Amino acid sequence: MRKVLNFNAGWVFSEGFDAEAANTLRDGETVRLPHTAVELPFNYFDETCYQRAFTYQKLIAKEESFSGKRVTLVFDAAMADSVVYLNGTEIAAHKDGYTPFEVEIGSHLQDGDNLLTVKIDGSENPEIPPFGNVIDYLTFAGIYRDVWLKITTPVAIDNVKIETPDALSARKTVTADVFLTEATAGTLRAKLSDADGKEIATAEAAASGTKTRLSIEGLEGLELWDIDSPTLYTLSVTLQTEAGTDAFSSRFGFRTVSFAADGFRLNDRPLKLRGLNRHQSWPYLGYAMGRRGQEKDADILKYELACNVARTSHYPQSKYFLDRCDEIGLLVFEEIPGWQHIGGEAWKLESIENVRRMITRDWNHPSIIIWGVRINESADDHDFYAETNRLAHELDATRQTGGVRCIENSELLEDVYTMNDFVLGDEEQPGRNEARRSTRSQKQVTGLSKNVPYMITEYNGHMYPTKRFDQESRQAEHVTRHLQMMNAIAGDPDIVGGTGWCMFDYNTHHDFGSGDRICYHGVMDMHREPKFAAYAYASQGDPDKGVVLQPVTFWARGERNIGGVLPLIILTNCDYIELAVGDSAPKRVEPDRTTYPHLAHPPVILDTTNVSAEEFGDWGRQWFDGTLTGYIEGKPVKTMKLSGNPIPTTMEIAPDATALRAGEKDCVRVILRALDQCGNVMAFFDEPVSLSLEGDGRIVGPEITSFRGGSAGLYVEAGDAAGTLTLTARCPAFADGTVTFTIS
Repeated sequence: MRKVLNFNAGWVFSEGFDAEAANTLRDGETVRLPHTAVELPFNYFDETCYQRAFTYQKLIAKEESFSGKRVTLVFDAAMADSVVYLNGTEIAAHKDGYTPFEVEIGSHLQDGDNLLTVKIDGSENPEIPPFGNVIDYLTFAGIYRDVWLKITTPVAIDNVKIETPDALSARKTVTADVFLTEATAGTLRAKLSDADGKEIATAEAAASGTKTRLSIEGLEGLELWDIDSPTLYTLSVTLQTEAGTDAFSSRFGFRTVSFAADGFRLNDRPLKLRGLNRHQSWPYLGYAMGRRGQEKDADILKYELACNVARTSHYPQSKYFLDRCDEIGLLVFEEIPGWQHIGGEAWKLESIENVRRMITRDWNHPSIIIWGVRINESADDHDFYAETNRLAHELDATRQTGGVRCIENSELLEDVYTMNDFVLGDEEQPGRNEARRSTRSQKQVTGLSKNVPYMITEYNGHMYPTKRFDQESRQAEHVTRHLQMMNAIAGDPDIVGGTGWCMFDYNTHHDFGSGDRICYHGVMDMHREPKFAAYAYASQGDPDKGVVLQPVTFWARGERNIGGVLPLIILTNCDYIELAVGDSAPKRVEPDRTTYPHLAHPPVILDTTNVSAEEFGDWGRQWFDGTLTGYIEGKPVKTMKLSGNPIPTTMEIAPDATALRAGEKDCVRVILRALDQCGNVMAFFDEPVSLSLEGDGRIVGPEITSFRGGSAGLYVEAGDAAGTLTLTARCPAFADGTVTFTIS
């Protein structure tokens, strides 16, 4: 049977590359993949420091078990221009930083040790998408995803495409197109299993050429994959030949998706899409985050931000992220690499291949609902985009295509007109209950005489960048813009949904952002700590899955330009709230359904229309504590206390997990929070904190850092040995804090 072995350990990493590098094992640092060639500072750096060549090397011995086998290396991704050498001879090259490539090495192996060398060039090569012009994100050189050693029979299963043509029928069918590495005589067998591994049905066929279709029909009692019940099944396919048996398995789900002029449907049920865009970057690590962090981002989008869709801006992302989306029911809009620029003919050919690689890697993911086959925000190019669409439909007839643009009257070659709409903010802010244009009409954008499937794929973001520690008034406007866009999209039947820009802040080129190499476009910061705007999304979630009660205030009379805290936005999914200031009687306030009639859970807004300024005390008088209570069906479900005199009280240490895996470069996020006596983050606490770690592991990033707006983020990475890691954080304002991780 096939073996797929992790090949991440024991690489020797060195700077630069020369002709002799492929022939000789160089001195360097021993590293484990995933790996970023340069660990950048949090901000204020020179991004050109990784835009050059690097060398990864590893010795591989020819083993007896390789005899008569097909031996390959599978690189899940490397950035960006990769050349693979074995014993000094070039055997493969790959000019795509986002999709896998497989390299046959068995026929090149000599007896004894063999020197494997991979040249990684992080230069922004204009022949490789997304390069050739400026781009508003960084690409971080390195072998930043996993590498695998795969050992199979000489002719093996190359890929399997699974489809469910009658998913909504009581009696269902599964078809599997099985692709072989070359034509061979043999027998193909398929086994369908449920999530517990229980066999449901089987099928068998003779292998025919390099592609054979297997079908399993008449399946009854199977469940659909849906966002609230993401039921997954596994199809295992074996190839039996004279040389032995090869096996391939993939998870999938029974579901249908469709975009139409009157909306999006999942399993023929209308669903308004609400989500955010996601980059695949992290502070210090760049792209080189392993499985845990990838899965955590999907969980944050689904469970913390109450999104039902994510867009993978602007490239195919980790299989671990997509696998987790499958598991939890988070829909995905996946697109090819690129940003505004279309290159020359070689560049276009590479981009067309990006379409092929993306779809053939990911066609079995039920979470993926649409293929993005146009370069984000690029100009029209009829022949180029006619070909990307043709290829996408040829490879996968079950999903529609989209092409994200920012220009009106663009030629529609895709199935869905996907548009970045940044019109909000073009006008002055009107008073409350006065209309402010949030979106353009579909027909204005498309220039067509009839409606077509139409989705807004970006909004806000660069139009109103906001830091987590910005002044309260700016935060309130940031929140309002996201609320207005969600309300406008929810209330417009001509829009199937939207994905806001974006999930979190990200490092970028010097041409963009705030001058410190960060775009503060997210509803979270780079460590995924929420800004107030994050709760605009979270509050749209079902309160049965988590009650949200978040005032958009730091509760200080002198924080705003004119003093006080009115108007006060309270983001909540409660039926109503009560607010008490000091010893005053609680005042009940209902959600603002007039301003936000289309939101499932409008915010509560306190202003002079429903409270008097005197209730909060005039300027120059004493400032009081506040108490917020949220009610559902007449019962209090959540209370939040706001201190009128906050003092540093507790340093919270919050790791995402404390059980880590040895030998996997397992990396976990840890958030430090400076809390006041009411347990609230102190928004302007910026004191230094020193970090130390005992045990086989490391702190990713500096060991002396600072709170930023009351919180500090770091990552702890497990080493190769089982045992424990103890993280200690020291800040003069608090008692020392520790957390212990168990490594197994």
